[in-house]
Parts: sequence; structure tokens; C-alpha cells
Amino acid sequence: MDDIELNQDPVATAETDTSVPSRRRVLALGAVTAGMVVSIRPALAQTAGSVLNCEIPVPDPGRAGSYIDANGGVVPARTKGAFPPSTRAFKGEEVKRAMASGSTLPGTDSDRSRAYVKYIRRLQRGQGGFTCFASLQMPRG
Repeated sequence: MDDIELNQDPVATAETDTSVPSRRRVLALGAVTAGMVVSIRPALAQTAGSVLNCEIPVPDPGRAGSYIDANGGVVPARTKGAFPPSTRAFKGEEVKRAMASGSTLPGTDSDRSRAYVKYIRRLQRGQGGFTCFASLQMPRG
């Protein structure tokens, strides 16, 4: 019984015991966490904005001049039934809209747009526009 103090103050013990967080410590952690949330949200918004502004060339620069067939495949220039390359890269927002609603990509008719969207869906790591396309697939919260 020599180890037990009979007049222990429970509040003082909680403040000096590191395993039980004091009210001051909990409030301080809450303030730090709130500050982090405030600074992370703009970063996420900026990321979402940059995803919609990224660009996807059709075809990628490594195959510039090639045509795109109706199935989204890359074929030699002037292949019958295939579409010439796009004169400009498409913004992520334009691609996302076309994939979601079936609308056409800017400057294209419906057949050409479908072929370009099929090409974009087939992009793989290492191809121009892949990172932009992959980021469009990420769910946004």
C-alpha cells in the first residue's frame, strides 16, 4: 500500500499522464487538423482543375501523321476508311464529356469522334496522353 497515494487529483494525473490526452492537447490537435483540411482542399481543387485542362493528342506524338481507324487503332496515313489525326490535342474536360455523354469531340463528326474516343480508351502507359486519360478515370470526392 506504500505505492498508492490516497489523495491523488484525477485531473492533475490526466494532465501529467502522457497516455491520456489533456483537453488542451486535444484542442491543439483539432486546430492543427482543421488547418490541414483547409490547406488540402484547395490543393485537391487545383488538381481536379489541372486534370480537366490536361491534354490528349490523337494520335500520340510518337505516331504523329498516322490515321485512326473506326476501332481506335493506329494505321498508316491515308488508309481507306480511317480518319486523319486531330489537328490539336483534346482537353481532359472535352474527353471526359464525350466519354460520359456520347457527345462529339470538338471539331469532329460523330464517326470520327467515336474512333478518337476508342483510341483514347486504348491508351497505355508510355503513350502521350495516357497520364491525362488515367487521371480522368480516378473518382473525385
